[in-house]
Amino acid sequence: MADRDFYEILGVPRSATEDEIKKAYRKAALKYHPDRNPGDKEAERRFKEAAEAYEVLGDAEKRKRYDQFGREGLHGIPGHGFATPEDIFSAFGDIFSDSIFEDFFGVGRRRGGRRTERGASLRTELTLDFQEAVFGTEKTLDLMREEICPRCAGSGAKEGTLPSPCPACGGRGEVVQAHGFFSVRSACSRCAGSGRVVTAQCPDCRGSGRIRKRAEIKVRIPAGIDDGTRLRLAGEGEPGPDGRHRGDLYVDLAVRPHPFFTRQDVNVLCEVPLPFSLAALGGEIEVPTLEGKTSVKVPRGTQHGDILRLRGQGIPRLDGRGRGDQLVRIAIQVPTSMTREQEKALREYARHEELNPDPQRKSFLDRLKGYFSL
Repeated sequence: MADRDFYEILGVPRSATEDEIKKAYRKAALKYHPDRNPGDKEAERRFKEAAEAYEVLGDAEKRKRYDQFGREGLHGIPGHGFATPEDIFSAFGDIFSDSIFEDFFGVGRRRGGRRTERGASLRTELTLDFQEAVFGTEKTLDLMREEICPRCAGSGAKEGTLPSPCPACGGRGEVVQAHGFFSVRSACSRCAGSGRVVTAQCPDCRGSGRIRKRAEIKVRIPAGIDDGTRLRLAGEGEPGPDGRHRGDLYVDLAVRPHPFFTRQDVNVLCEVPLPFSLAALGGEIEVPTLEGKTSVKVPRGTQHGDILRLRGQGIPRLDGRGRGDQLVRIAIQVPTSMTREQEKALREYARHEELNPDPQRKSFLDRLKGYFSL
């Protein structure tokens, strides 16, 4: 069966706002959640399908590419790759409230009695050369991030000891405060919601269970990526409290300017200076392209600002369907200094031009005379 349209999956029009898309996803996720449909494989499939749709439509950059190119435009863009319902709520749990989960499922988003939390997401910047952005490349990011302490395996306790249940919350990680007919649950301030306290600290992490460690992460840059694009590397952030459920790593891309080319969507523009004589008489010139030099024919009578188009020599499309064009914009040069012979020849040309003006100029002069005679 062909892949369904993401807008159709969420039941929203293509003009839907960000809030409308979020509400539609929330509704679908609650409807098809496996806890409400135990053993229903079709509901589980639709649950994952809705998450895939929201991952794209809930991200402005991905939605733009999807609207333009369909699913093909998402190739090379990192995603979560949802395998289980837990993966989905780890990614998008922030758009739900615990009360909604309790109303529908009778429980909060928990694992092993405690709330499952993702680790911190990180952000870094990466600057690319113009050619790297055009043709794609692979880069290695060098960054510092928190990791589980290998010496204590994240417990924070000294070797030979174990963390103790928190005396303030009895190891539950939360405390309950009664206010008349109501009771309020909140994370225990003594143990920060972990339910454990460390009395003898690990010397490497000093009881935190975490250490700062340098990481080298490879990232593939798709061909045709643009300046200002943000890539998300799923699961490359810091680990969560349980040592798993990592956050994401966001990579903001900047592209260095090129000495010859400027980008216009999937086209690349190059301005080429041209002598007046060559523009008038026509000829052939060499121009730079993204892959070297090439010859271009200049038509007789070319004007300043005219565009010559080199088909298929621009920016690769993100969906892999060919490339844009190279646009060669003509900038006619007016000489600032001339030899005596050049000036003589130009004056002779001007004399003949005055006797036989160009039709466009003649029309302008005629209209000008009529204007001043009013």
